[in-house]
Amino acid sequence: MRIHVIAVGRARGGPTAALFAEYTQRLPWPVALHEVEARTGAPEGRSQREAALLAQRIPARSTLVALDPRGRMLSSEALAERMGRWRDEGTADLAFLIGGADGLDEGLRTRADLLLSFGPMIWPHLLARAMLAEQLFRAHTILAGHPYHRE
Repeated sequence: MRIHVIAVGRARGGPTAALFAEYTQRLPWPVALHEVEARTGAPEGRSQREAALLAQRIPARSTLVALDPRGRMLSSEALAERMGRWRDEGTADLAFLIGGADGLDEGLRTRADLLLSFGPMIWPHLLARAMLAEQLFRAHTILAGHPYHRE
């Protein structure tokens, strides 16, 4: 299974980028980070431009998870169970979307197989990447029966 993190904005180093790299390098699955930016144009159409750029990076036939504060809050165990099911069903590509400051366009939200929330708070996008990477690593350790995850 290949994992794609498709995110608005560019990480230019710093501690959150280092955390993302640290956790994704520990995963047994290859992880590709695809960054997009919609810098030009009027602010009112930005989320649609971002959606178009994000959609271009989603692999064909991938399982799509959109990070959204209005989505479902899952425990680490529940996320691991879903990822294990997707893996066992032969999912080749698992894509996670992280939107920009205005969130994800409704078309992408509707297209997602899962809307995943890290809670009702709004997190900085680079921190959301690091949190996602840690949860992906935690899911892997849960599936492997590794002691990293302890309740």
